[in-house]
Amino acid sequence: QVRLVESGGGLVQAGDSLRLSCAASGRTFNAYAMGWFRQAPGKEREFVASITWGGGDYYADSVKGRFNISRDNAKNTVYLQMNSLKPEDTAVYSCAARTEYYSSRPLYREYEFGFWGQGTQVTVSS
Repeated sequence: QVRLVESGGGLVQAGDSLRLSCAASGRTFNAYAMGWFRQAPGKEREFVASITWGGGDYYADSVKGRFNISRDNAKNTVYLQMNSLKPEDTAVYSCAARTEYYSSRPLYREYEFGFWGQGTQVTVSS
């Protein structure tokens, strides 16, 4: 079982930056593929970004160039740096993990991840 705990959400203004963190349990975090998804009110959850065990990253078109995903294997943590935030980025952001995944193929579908955090709210005002 893998436990994921997100933090770093909050209320910011358009154009601001925010960094989300996701701390994961487990002794083999370096072998996890990690992802960030978000769900806005009244909408389905959507892919935001993912990172492979080797550090390869992948982004949704809507956040490419503004968001950056990274990982610190020593801290069992994955980050999502969000810059130039827009009101349409308002959502609950959840991190997800796929354990023992050694492929370099990026993951971006919900069913590809087996563990999920509870989420953290990000609100961007105009």
